[in-house]
Amino acid sequence: MGSAGLLSRREWLAGLATLRRTAEAPVRAITRGPRFHWFGYYDKLQFDPACRYVLGMEVDFEHRSPRPEDLVRLGMIDLGEGDRWIPLAETKAWNWQQGAMLQWLPGSDREVIYNDRDGDRYIAVILDVRSGRKRKLPAPVYAVSPDARWAVTTDFRRLADTRPGYGYNGIPDPNREVLAPEDAGIWHVDLKTGRTRLVISIAQIVRTPSPPPNPRFDWTGAKHWFNHLLISPDGRRFIFLHRWTGGAAGSRRFTRMFTADPDGKNLHLVDGFGGVSHFIWRDARHILAWATRPPLGGRFYLFEDRSERVEPVGAEVMTGDGHCSYLPGKRWILNDTYPDRQRMQHLYLFDTETGRRVPLASFHSPPEYTGEWRCDLHPRFSPDGRLVTVDSPHRGGRQIYLLDLTGIVG
Repeated sequence: MGSAGLLSRREWLAGLATLRRTAEAPVRAITRGPRFHWFGYYDKLQFDPACRYVLGMEVDFEHRSPRPEDLVRLGMIDLGEGDRWIPLAETKAWNWQQGAMLQWLPGSDREVIYNDRDGDRYIAVILDVRSGRKRKLPAPVYAVSPDARWAVTTDFRRLADTRPGYGYNGIPDPNREVLAPEDAGIWHVDLKTGRTRLVISIAQIVRTPSPPPNPRFDWTGAKHWFNHLLISPDGRRFIFLHRWTGGAAGSRRFTRMFTADPDGKNLHLVDGFGGVSHFIWRDARHILAWATRPPLGGRFYLFEDRSERVEPVGAEVMTGDGHCSYLPGKRWILNDTYPDRQRMQHLYLFDTETGRRVPLASFHSPPEYTGEWRCDLHPRFSPDGRLVTVDSPHRGGRQIYLLDLTGIVG
């Protein structure tokens, strides 16, 4: 049962019973102990185009930060052959929240990409899962374009210092003492040639004001970084979050959300009120994001890129932050919650046509899953929108679970 001893049998059975009682979609584990498995973030391609192979990661421990020497094993689960685990590679560049940025290259049924550490630098590796051939790129990746020709990335050394759980441990940040460096920020990476160029610096964004009615923040003594990059469905824009803490900001973490062209031009401040969290592109022009802004406060909002148009979405039923995405067709929003008072994480669909919330399942999260090594559900869907995977520790250790939505979405 892995680390099931970390919670009482009564807690474990209660969590399992609640899962069974609330499930509206069939659920099964597709990975098993004694090792621990998960995938990570909700905005990466975990399924191959045929919806047969599901990517995942495997480790022997939980409940501590990864050390520089800790390896994570990468693999894929064959849904067509009894959920067989197929080993693929190993890497030392990983974290608990987003793993190694492992994902299928868009449109490919044989190539995946992931980050690794090579001496004193982080790199990306493109792996052919059939032949085993590898091709190395001189920089890591964060988000990959829909045509698989380029990517954007940020400084994982700085993230390890400013946002543990999202950076990689093993290489120190040379700008650790610099509050807003000129030589760090967002890089454009050509996946064919490996050419890498800095397109937006942290210092540049700090010099970019937030026009009214956004508040004016006092950045005196604050340390800045970038997080959560995502390319639009048409490949013409990308999103990033500008975050800062410390100094006049105190211990609070503030966030602004920007979009830009692939070369860093045509910057647009999507939200400058300081409270942006998870987001997803609905289409090439619209962004769904959890944000705290007047007069409604914390809600999901639909923003139109390069305009000031914004409207709340599901304000009465999507009342908490979550890892949101649109299923194919854009009618259904797939979302989850953080643990409630009973430590239950809820997975649900929101129907944009009727405004109703459809529960899918609830999973118990033991109290030791917190902070950097928490295990969010991070729901991901298959290309046909019929299957969903989540990461959950409700049976005594994090594993990957599969839900079938066919009876709900068609």
